[in-house]
Amino acid sequence: MRLVLIALLFGAVCLATGASRAEVERWAVVPGESLITMRVGTPVGARTGRFTRWTGDIRFDPAAPETAHVAIDVEAGSLRMDDARLTSTAAGSGFLDTGRYPRIAFRLTRLEPAGGDRFTAHAGITMKGVTRPVTFPATLRSAGRTAQMTGGFLLDRAAFGIGTRGPWNGLIGRQVRVDVSLATRTVG
Repeated sequence: MRLVLIALLFGAVCLATGASRAEVERWAVVPGESLITMRVGTPVGARTGRFTRWTGDIRFDPAAPETAHVAIDVEAGSLRMDDARLTSTAAGSGFLDTGRYPRIAFRLTRLEPAGGDRFTAHAGITMKGVTRPVTFPATLRSAGRTAQMTGGFLLDRAAFGIGTRGPWNGLIGRQVRVDVSLATRTVG
């Protein structure tokens, strides 16, 4: 009898957990109101770029943002640098190697409340088959059926094997600043 009660209790917990996950809403990125940009130092000043295509699987409850699930897949070849000549270099085999590695993945692993609409985000970034953790401050504001998340972090390009060979390695800063502003709306 005791085993039956334990099994029933375990089943109820599993059902309750499954129900709470199902209730978390899906959100879609609003591309025209969202940006993913990067900036890196060079001897002639900072160079900037913008990714123009990405998809997102975003699920969160505005009443409990720390339960958020965010997966963003960026088309690496959609990077547009501030100088058109640099766009093809950035996509080439010495840098992003978009022919072999067409996607950059961002996976939120944890969102810790830091007071008000501020959070500390923990995520994994995958580029060129290498995944590295990042932790960064983020702001999340939601109002009804819309939400806006902003944040930024530094990546060591060499940790992903980007621009580590040839003359570029000494000319381009190792730290790349990535800034993200994602506008979202509920789906359905």
